[in-house]
Amino acid sequence: MRFIFFLFTILFFGSFSMQSQILKDVDSTKVYKVVDSLFIDRDLENYSVRLFSNYKVKRFTLRDDDSKTRFIPSNPFGIGVGFASRKIVVDIAFNLKNNKDRITNKFDMQGTTIIGNNHFVNFYVQTYKGYNVKNNYNEPTIFRGDIKSATVGFNYLFTLSEIEFSYAMLKAGVSKRNKNVHITGGLGTFAVFDYFSGDETILSDEGALFYNEQANIKRYSSHGIGVLAGFISAFMLPKNLIASFNVMPGIAVMNKRVTIPDDTYRPSNPMLYKIDYTAALAYNAERYYVSLIYNGSAYSTSLDFDNKQLFSLSKAKLAFGYKIWAKKKNK
Repeated sequence: MRFIFFLFTILFFGSFSMQSQILKDVDSTKVYKVVDSLFIDRDLENYSVRLFSNYKVKRFTLRDDDSKTRFIPSNPFGIGVGFASRKIVVDIAFNLKNNKDRITNKFDMQGTTIIGNNHFVNFYVQTYKGYNVKNNYNEPTIFRGDIKSATVGFNYLFTLSEIEFSYAMLKAGVSKRNKNVHITGGLGTFAVFDYFSGDETILSDEGALFYNEQANIKRYSSHGIGVLAGFISAFMLPKNLIASFNVMPGIAVMNKRVTIPDDTYRPSNPMLYKIDYTAALAYNAERYYVSLIYNGSAYSTSLDFDNKQLFSLSKAKLAFGYKIWAKKKNK
């Protein structure tokens, strides 16, 4: 219920903000111009169709000074099709499920956009059910279909100089070569909601013996807001190659709640530490392009009693695109 309430709050305030702006700009022509400038690319040569394979996973870890238990979802790979332009990329993926006895059911949506010239925004909504439970104390790996998790969040970075390069352009095989190096940085904010639970506890009876009783968690939830800093970079290399690298560390204040079999407590240490990073390499030809992009995020927070919770978000995509209306240049 907390997760549903959190989603409802985001949608409510998002729709309220959007409605307020539309009410102020009652001129439908102005509304059309805003939509047109944000999403419509009128240069047909920028449009392409895409085939891709991807890797998406949200995993989390419970650990103390000696023991570590990792919760890793199954079937992280997918294939899909899509289309792209300079302003928007739409990809539809189909999850590959190899082992029918160990299926992780999930919804995983992640996106990145650049608004205006100085506003970098990244968001994610993830719900997972079914995890492989691994450890470092020689207990066998088991699959727990009852363990579920949910994560919702966003990152916002205001850059000190204009962002001259976007991942949408890289993904779409469109690049500006007026500069060989694009580097900018800035400050921003982020918010995150994180949740996981099991029908009983997330540790097995045998695994719980390696921890204190406060680590035998039945349900965990947290939400918070923080600040981040970072830089965005792109490098135009010879032979139509483009490389890019982003790093955004951050720190947040969290409100955390832990439920164990006989009690509920709130960890006294409110801090959460995180780092986001992206690496990309693309080859852009006249009629086609190939891109490989990896996004990773790592979060760490204390649960008191020498226990820590860590979770990570990972996404990788290898895409091949064909530019439908691009004109072949004369040699």
